[in-house]
Amino acid sequence: MKLSARSITILLADDDADDRLLVQEAFEENHLINILETVEDGEQLLDYLYQRDRFFDAPRPNLILLDLNMPRKSGLEALREIKADADLRRIPVIVLTTSKAEEDILRSYDLGVNSFIVKPVTFDSLVTLVKALDSYWFQIVQLPTAEVI
Repeated sequence: MKLSARSITILLADDDADDRLLVQEAFEENHLINILETVEDGEQLLDYLYQRDRFFDAPRPNLILLDLNMPRKSGLEALREIKADADLRRIPVIVLTTSKAEEDILRSYDLGVNSFIVKPVTFDSLVTLVKALDSYWFQIVQLPTAEVI
């Protein structure tokens, strides 16, 4: 297991239960000790970030993995709100979606997303992607602490 100087909380917002499970398994496959929290749509994502309702004691995430195509509030709508909020905008957001549409890519970057990644089609590719995310976002990049975000 990889040990880090501090605990990293990753928040995955994805409406597909199978995709959430696969991402969790890819984290386990890579022996990551980061905390992976999940929500099912954009409304829950914002409830989590604002610690509303059942998320009243949710930890502030250091990184958000965001699907675009979700019910109730889309990933783009949630991204717009996150990046417009002075208390949330420092949290890095990585879009992780099945969409390859140029419009989605452009809108995501216009709204301030940090990276846009198309979901891999195989589990092995997802494991490789999670390993790359770990290497870049948790070992190379200096993230602000959750208390500061």
